[in-house]
Amino acid sequence: MIPIDDSPLVRDGKVLILAYDHGLEHGPVDFTEVPESADPERTFEAATHPAVTTVAVQKGIAEAYYPSYEDDVNLLLKLNGTSNLWMGEPDTAVNCSVEYAYEVGADAVGFTLYGGSNHEIEMAEEFRAIQEEARAYELPVVMWSYPRGQGLKNDTSETTIAYAARLALELGADVAKVKYPGSKEGMEHAVRMAGRTKVVMSGGSKTSDREFLESVKAVMDAGGKGLAVGRNVWQREDPTRILDALETIIFEGGSVDAALEE
Repeated sequence: MIPIDDSPLVRDGKVLILAYDHGLEHGPVDFTEVPESADPERTFEAATHPAVTTVAVQKGIAEAYYPSYEDDVNLLLKLNGTSNLWMGEPDTAVNCSVEYAYEVGADAVGFTLYGGSNHEIEMAEEFRAIQEEARAYELPVVMWSYPRGQGLKNDTSETTIAYAARLALELGADVAKVKYPGSKEGMEHAVRMAGRTKVVMSGGSKTSDREFLESVKAVMDAGGKGLAVGRNVWQREDPTRILDALETIIFEGGSVDAALEE
């Protein structure tokens, strides 16, 4: 990995990625509960919140919307992704090059790797090419490290999440986005395995304010460096309220109760 603390991806050593690649990965179903969340402009507006260090989107949304927000929002361009219509063994298409991401104005790039999939070898080789090209452009690389596949029985066990974090370190990611293993101790194990790669938690499906914030607090207390969150922000009627709470926990070291008061 490379030093990224002075990059736009990081604030005070911490990371809060507002992820909005769900339209490709999950489809319209994610926008049903809050229909206005289907409008990318709403999420870009939320990304102007000072707690957000970058917004993660696919190429088409970056092209269409980022030019209007480039002065107020840092861009993480996701280089691969596959629709939920795909029913085969976990795999993901490379949809954008590092060079093009740089031309669009990206401050960092992201890539999903499904460790344990029958397609892991090809995905790791694709990541190698992207990681090395990103170095030439001095762009941080975030790995969505999601072990998944027909041979994997539990993709959120402590052992599996620790392995996911280690994969990111070994393959050269600057930040590892991993699922929450269910406990502070499990996250501590993942952070140890990641070495100097920063570990952030995947926000996952929308939960209650307290349940979500308690998991974020556990991650921070375990040595994690932040969060990559989508649905737990933009599926809320008022994304600003939860972002205020996340700023309290991630950047100010506050308690869950203090964050809920926000």
